[in-house]
Amino acid sequence: MFDSAARKLIDPPLNALGARLAARGIGADAVTLVGLALGLLAALLIALGWPGLALLPLLASRLADGLDGAVARATRRTDFGGLLDIAADFTFYGAIPFAFVVMNPAANGVAGAFLLLSFYVNGTSFLGYATLAAKRGLDTRAQGIKSLYFSNGLLEGTETIAFFVLICLLPSKFALLAWIFAALCFVTAAMRLIGARRAFAMERR
Repeated sequence: MFDSAARKLIDPPLNALGARLAARGIGADAVTLVGLALGLLAALLIALGWPGLALLPLLASRLADGLDGAVARATRRTDFGGLLDIAADFTFYGAIPFAFVVMNPAANGVAGAFLLLSFYVNGTSFLGYATLAAKRGLDTRAQGIKSLYFSNGLLEGTETIAFFVLICLLPSKFALLAWIFAALCFVTAAMRLIGARRAFAMERR
């Protein structure tokens, strides 16, 4: 919901920093992998019972996630780079809730499983919409220049990062917050499917 507004604020400094990294020979794929490694480190720290400490690598991983696109725009965007980026994002998004389940399975297990189910459904609607949009040659830059079509929704990347920060700051409230966020993820997926029906249903499969 807030990604479009956030992009207007963060893209100029990210593009400037991305151009500097590209000038030093650092590739976009390398930045993506560094971001994934930092995200997995954050998940490991959470699983070990240190969610507060995990905030530093978690936020650094999201910085890298923004920088890889900036580096790509300063050099050359590739289809593989786009695939690697979305695969790294989905791995990170799944790893954080899983880490909270590992940290306290008795308290967080069911809520964490429900949250991961909502991510699965929401991710399917996102990728399905992107596939149909690409098939029809549609494009949008509302969330910046992307390799995939990024359909908007109630919950997007900005909200998910804010949620992850919140559960790291309030780990005892993970279950409650997970139930709420998961419900909103299902609403987002439903809204995207309704939008897809309006946009694509009248065309032949």
